[in-house]
Amino acid sequence: MSYTPIRLTEDELISRLPEKIGQVSLNYDHYAGRDLYSDGEIEDMLLDIVKNTPNAAFSTVIEEKKSWPVLYHLSPIRANIVDFLPITQEDKVLEIGSGCGAITENLSSRAGSVTCVDLSAKRSHINAYRNQDRDNITIHVGNFEDIEPELPCDYDYVCLIGVFEYGSSYIKSESPYEDFLKKISKHAKNNGRIVIAIENKFGLKYWAGCKEDHVGEYFSSLEGYPKGGSARTFTKEGLEKIFKSCGLNEYSFYYPYPDYKLPSVIFSDKRLPLKGELTDNIRNLDRDRLYTFDESKVYDSIVEDGLYPLFSNSHMVILGPDIDIKYTKYSNDRQEKFAIRTDITSKDVIKRPMNEKALDHIKDMVKNYEKLVKRYEGSRLKINKCRFDEESQCARFEFVKGRTLEELMDEALFSGNKEEFRRLFDDYYERIKYNAGVDISDLDLIFSNILTDGDDWTVIDYEWCQEKKIDEREIAFRALYCYVLEDERRNISDIDDIFASMGISANEAEYFRDREKDFQKDVTGHRLSLGEIRATIGTHVLDAKKLAAKELKEILDQRIQLYFDRGNGFSEQDSLYIPDVYDENGNIVTDIEFKGDIKNLRIDPADDFCVVKIRELILNGEDVSGNKKLIQTNGKMLKNGVFVFETADPNLILTLKEVLIRGENTLHIDMEIERISKELAGDISSSIKKLF
Repeated sequence: MSYTPIRLTEDELISRLPEKIGQVSLNYDHYAGRDLYSDGEIEDMLLDIVKNTPNAAFSTVIEEKKSWPVLYHLSPIRANIVDFLPITQEDKVLEIGSGCGAITENLSSRAGSVTCVDLSAKRSHINAYRNQDRDNITIHVGNFEDIEPELPCDYDYVCLIGVFEYGSSYIKSESPYEDFLKKISKHAKNNGRIVIAIENKFGLKYWAGCKEDHVGEYFSSLEGYPKGGSARTFTKEGLEKIFKSCGLNEYSFYYPYPDYKLPSVIFSDKRLPLKGELTDNIRNLDRDRLYTFDESKVYDSIVEDGLYPLFSNSHMVILGPDIDIKYTKYSNDRQEKFAIRTDITSKDVIKRPMNEKALDHIKDMVKNYEKLVKRYEGSRLKINKCRFDEESQCARFEFVKGRTLEELMDEALFSGNKEEFRRLFDDYYERIKYNAGVDISDLDLIFSNILTDGDDWTVIDYEWCQEKKIDEREIAFRALYCYVLEDERRNISDIDDIFASMGISANEAEYFRDREKDFQKDVTGHRLSLGEIRATIGTHVLDAKKLAAKELKEILDQRIQLYFDRGNGFSEQDSLYIPDVYDENGNIVTDIEFKGDIKNLRIDPADDFCVVKIRELILNGEDVSGNKKLIQTNGKMLKNGVFVFETADPNLILTLKEVLIRGENTLHIDMEIERISKELAGDISSSIKKLF
């Protein structure tokens, strides 16, 4: 983000005071006449898009533009961070740092009114144009500290999404974050809520090789921001200290995953992630990243030890009364008619449509329940109870305790207990085959959708039922296929044997795979996944282990090894490495000092196949490079002073007994070296008849 002021002419300023875009009101009473920050041309592009493109087409634009800023500012997934909040038409919302309106769009669709505050006139224009049909939005342009005294103190929600970290920019004081929060708190009414979403300074993605989001440096937040910057993030404990210093003791922590920017799941202290749930980690959408370790495996260890709140990539805090949602999962990366949200509360599990088009899909789940109950009546497979709630227009499922079949299969697989894994799968296959002739099939009988409690197995999700017979082999194949795809550690070595036991041929397996791909395309409406969008944006994952190996090789390539024979031959114990002997042209140039008790001196110029040309070999001031009696080698001579080595352990031996050695000696080496392939070294060597 650049900070070059964008100044407006007097005419431009006058024309914008006051202003209305569509039904959105903009207030410039405290605007300084210039934008203090800007993303430059990208904001012009965004403004053009929102002026000329309906919001429903933003997903298409995102795929076409292949740009992180376009994705970040226009993706509907951004709003997942607030969508689960129980905001109603009775509520007034204050949004501080509203930017280009991705959150405003969601808030205004549910609240009675939304008051926005943002420093940037350009971004406020983008916000206004994308939401121009809403008559409940007012945008104040200017510094929050100037605008704040005029804001009312009766907001039901005050939202700071990706804003609190910039507290020192909003408030100039010795304790800006505390003072910022105190000012904000005045504007939430009694029993109102303040909502903060912010990166965790100890987020696992930073340890794993993602650059810090604000300064773009590796490990910056972990190291305490050594280079400074305008933003500061905090651990959970760090945020709690700020809250308590402000006298705010009523709060709840939530944990957006993978982070708060584009979350697909939101956990809480009442429902933390389980092992195997955190597998969607390569989200370097904005910039290249290192890959230092497998985050999925590390997360499993973290979850097992109860440390997830310390390493969650983001924190979301609700200051004020708690809400009765423990967990939220979004499925809005699909086409509209299938876009839903799943909430776990203290009473039940709720599936909600995320738009009007998805309501029929929710109602179909209740119908699916009734039909599946009839099909599996008398079997060893229970169907979780479901009813449609007319008032809230959602499907409510009974909360069932237990462990997923997926967890049990993971335990068996990862512990090497193939027999238990196979027993669980065979039991699964027998249960789902019950009453197979009925015209109702649940395509989504994957292992994570079955809760186990001893011998009681309950299907907790039956979203994808079809009123026709589907080969149970295909359903079981799909369960295994999805299981393996979701986690690369699930390498089932005998998966072909499992398919064979069900009578699935190689051709049928390929047919089932194609059917699954077609099904996924139908669900998503042929839209790209975030992983596919990342590929089009062009960011890269750089394997730190491979980079380290390459760097180490370069370091090793920049040294030579010397062996000293003091009358007992050469040995590793009597050797040393001399680093940094290569000059800017890649030639070996160095001076070696040694004692007079050395009988023979061995020089290993590289750990590679190579051609070496001795340009100078000067011992105690005398050029000995042409002395064939003095020099021995395990290579072959191409011509005088030039050798090819058909070995990755090339060496040159100086027989010092042939020359006058002093008590203190100096050998000056100047060699030209060219690394070559093993094959080329062999070809060159085989063309030379005489071994030197």
